[in-house]
Amino acid sequence: MSTKNHEYTKIKNPEGGLHERNNKSRKYFLRQLFISSGLWTPFFSVGLCMGTPTVYVPQARREANSTDAVSAEMASWLSSAFGYAAIPAVFLLAYLTVRIGRKSTFNIVSLNMVLVATSYYLSTTPTHILITEILQGIPHACSVSTSIIALVEYTSPENRGLMLTIKSATVFWGIWVANAIGAYTSWRYICAVSYINAFYSITSVFWPESPVWLASKGRFDECRQSYRWLRGWSEASEKELDELIKMQKDKLKIEQPKSLKSIFRFLSVKEFYKPIFLASLMIVIYHLSGKQVFTMYVIDIIKKITKSESTAYNGMLILDGVSILSMYTGCILARFLRRRVMLFVFAPLAVLFLFIMSLYLYLVSLTVLIENKYISMFLLVGFSIAIGLGPMILATSLYGELIPTNYKGQSVLIISLIFTIIQSTVLKTSPYGFIVLGMHGMILFYGISVSVCLVVLYKYLPETKDKTLLEIEEHFKK
Repeated sequence: MSTKNHEYTKIKNPEGGLHERNNKSRKYFLRQLFISSGLWTPFFSVGLCMGTPTVYVPQARREANSTDAVSAEMASWLSSAFGYAAIPAVFLLAYLTVRIGRKSTFNIVSLNMVLVATSYYLSTTPTHILITEILQGIPHACSVSTSIIALVEYTSPENRGLMLTIKSATVFWGIWVANAIGAYTSWRYICAVSYINAFYSITSVFWPESPVWLASKGRFDECRQSYRWLRGWSEASEKELDELIKMQKDKLKIEQPKSLKSIFRFLSVKEFYKPIFLASLMIVIYHLSGKQVFTMYVIDIIKKITKSESTAYNGMLILDGVSILSMYTGCILARFLRRRVMLFVFAPLAVLFLFIMSLYLYLVSLTVLIENKYISMFLLVGFSIAIGLGPMILATSLYGELIPTNYKGQSVLIISLIFTIIQSTVLKTSPYGFIVLGMHGMILFYGISVSVCLVVLYKYLPETKDKTLLEIEEHFKK
């Protein structure tokens, strides 16, 4: 839906009557929702990718009647290859996002998701699945870079929190769908859902370009058109638009740096390194909480607890369902609660569950206590609810809000690399960590890691709810 085909005329009374205001507000919300739902598709694709090995590996071993059908080494690569494959893709998308725009970059990612779905359809061996996981690197890189930037830029401050938090829940929705398919039918049907998701992402051809990107290129008339198509007319939105254009005009007047020293001067600017540091801590919490590890290896974990494969599959779906429900509940809470309240209420609660779980499993390993599967599942469910209500939906959301407008390209590149490297390394090494440290030792490690990050964030993380990106950026200049 190109903004060039629309004519915009300013009305004398932008607010209008109550009924008119409600209709206009609903119209602009639906426009932002239309674009946001497209931007969520890479997250759903990542969820399908993460869920596939969970069900593919046991099915392949069962069909071959041998664990050698998929070795432990291959299984760990199937669970982590997409993260490592995203590392070079991060450099490509970071460049394209700045160079050709958010919309054009996402169009390329959409075509790649069609390729991923086709690769699922053609896969018959573990090597084929590994190739598919590697192809998933581009959508995964998009989910931690282009999609987050676009979600922040296309949505208004009052809708931004909801749109950003839903995208995190969408990853686990994809995992649940893949796991549900694998639990009751052949894993091959995952490709059908992947195709639907990929074809919906192609609706990006109807989007306008990001007003922030247009302004950064000096295309201010197109910027105003795109911005007003997304936000409409109001005193607050017009003020934000004027500030955006003024800031970009001032930036364009500054001569581009020539020397190598001046190019990397941004590293010492506090409005760059302070938000990047805080965003990195949120990423660490996201991965070192252990939630993704529990999700990827949930069947093996529950099977060790319950000694039953059928119970493990049912427990997997229940645990995934609880995670999704808690995340969507968190999305609703994000409309009313401040970011700091959500983070520093639910994250410590999740840490408490981790410490209790670690102590309980340690006492079981010493035969001080007899393991009870209901207690173990209760602790897992309690942890999933607490971590889903806060940290899991806020981590990348806060990253999107914190990155500075003037250094967006550099910020996205650094944070995306941190995200993909930590994620793929944690998923690859966790099975060995469980062997060396034991289940209780790894869970204790997760709890300590999150606790350290929370202490630092409590002191330095600002409140971002309902603030414009420029207001957030100004906070770090003080």
